[in-house]
Amino acid sequence: MTATHLCSQRWETLWHALGAPAPAGSFTALAQHYSEPHRHYHNGAHINACLHHLDRFQHLARDLPAVELALWTHDAIYDTRGQDNEALSADLAVHLLVGAGIPARAEEVRRHILATAHTTPAAGDDAGLVVDIDLAVLALPAEAYLAYTHAVRAEYSWVPEPLFKAGRAKVLNALLQMPHLYSHGEIRAQWEAPARANLNAELRELVS
Repeated sequence: MTATHLCSQRWETLWHALGAPAPAGSFTALAQHYSEPHRHYHNGAHINACLHHLDRFQHLARDLPAVELALWTHDAIYDTRGQDNEALSADLAVHLLVGAGIPARAEEVRRHILATAHTTPAAGDDAGLVVDIDLAVLALPAEAYLAYTHAVRAEYSWVPEPLFKAGRAKVLNALLQMPHLYSHGEIRAQWEAPARANLNAELRELVS
């Protein structure tokens, strides 16, 4: 498996933990979503990175299979012109669970995915863990973080530069104004400082 290719065996194992076989064709469909040509960051490599971080911090999860399913599906729908990507991705996850005959976790997984809109500080529960892992990219070393910002810009290549800079600065300021970026103390201790340094450096570059 390469960095951008998802692991079908892990998907099957997850569904075994959830209590049902993976819905027919679900892995192929999900892999196709994450392989769409307009995705430069929100692709299979991002999902693999999320799963890697989950393996590291799985002890923080109360319902590990629900957290993992949310991470697998949280960016399944990604349209940079859309305003409801998280809601549509949550609908997809719920549809899979209901179709598999195991709806009990559906609303929990929906809540986790909706939290990745990052409109409010994450709560310190499983939704918070999903959000923390989704934001791991913010704490990368400076060069890797710069590559991430270039990938995001490529996804919004249709947006004129002045508008992109203004919108991106608004996002960065909203994140920086949060009391903390990461809800779980163990994660915050490792990622908060480098993440804030990266955000501030990018913001300075945007407004210079």
